[in-house]
Amino acid sequence: MQKIPSHTKARHYGMVIDLDKCTGCATCMVACYSENNVSFRDDESVKLLSINWIQVYKLTNGKPFPDTEVCYLPQPCMQCDGKDFGHPPCVSVCPAVATDFDSPTGIVSQITTRCFGCRYCMAACPYHSRKFNWWDPVWPADMQNYLSPDVSPRMRGVIEKCTFCYHRFQQARQKAYAEGNPEDIGEDDYQTACTQACPSGAITFGDLDDPAHEVYKLKNNRYAFRLLERLGTNPSVYYLSTRKWVHRACDNYLENEEPAAFANKQA
Repeated sequence: MQKIPSHTKARHYGMVIDLDKCTGCATCMVACYSENNVSFRDDESVKLLSINWIQVYKLTNGKPFPDTEVCYLPQPCMQCDGKDFGHPPCVSVCPAVATDFDSPTGIVSQITTRCFGCRYCMAACPYHSRKFNWWDPVWPADMQNYLSPDVSPRMRGVIEKCTFCYHRFQQARQKAYAEGNPEDIGEDDYQTACTQACPSGAITFGDLDDPAHEVYKLKNNRYAFRLLERLGTNPSVYYLSTRKWVHRACDNYLENEEPAAFANKQA
């Protein structure tokens, strides 16, 4: 674990995604592609070979029409801090130290120049949030202006993952230093691309430990939960839903168990 410099304020950045607001439009995926120079192929029909830093899944309650209900679940990297293990699962298995837990921000890094593609982290991640890059990116000439100058394109043979647009945090920190107050990074100063692009306002981002941030209030909502929370990975991404079947689907409850939000209460 990194030692936090005395002049640096510790933060714990995270997300709350309201599944009752998400329409499954995948705008967050498009924004992530654009912001982070995520490569894609001419033929994207083989989705197992696609690279997505955030992916939208479709869930149903399994009932026939007219009782069918649908839920769309955007899933970036969960940015686990792995309190039950001392570190995130992916960090513990990486022989190249290409991934690490950043204590000042709570973000799990991915240093592609160190990665040699052993894919141990893919096996260790219970959320399948890491993708292997099988091909060198090929950018058509007409798309040169599309590339973001703040994020380096990755070579083939490395693992890619969501970084909560960490370069945006660096930009916000540099701005705060230039203005003479390195601790003054406001909620609006650092926002991820997917958060800003979501047309339904389903994604909220900020410091999970700062009571002034909206994400702090939402994570303490009665209906907030985390994917496979019982594994003890302590994800930094929370979800909201007032539907019991969504809670059951996302945390793998047994048949005779009740999700915590609905225990001893009316569903």
